[in-house]
Amino acid sequence: MKIENSCLDSMELLIEAALEAKPNKLVILLTARIKIEKLKRLFGIMNELNLIETKKYIDFEFKLQEISRMTNNWIKSLMPKY
Repeated sequence: MKIENSCLDSMELLIEAALEAKPNKLVILLTARIKIEKLKRLFGIMNELNLIETKKYIDFEFKLQEISRMTNNWIKSLMPKY
């Protein structure tokens, strides 16, 4: 249940960021990044406790890494350049 809620929360935040005005996106994306990192840790714990098949864990981890990379790049694009 915790993982499902975290997945939905992350998705909602990313959709919200996509639809928000540029000045408001950064705070939302930083919150989303934290949720995504928490999800990665939760899946890792599930794998360590053998609550999820290794193949599924690897698949989820790969997808979460990609989502994380894309979110971080989005955040970087919004950061002021000096």
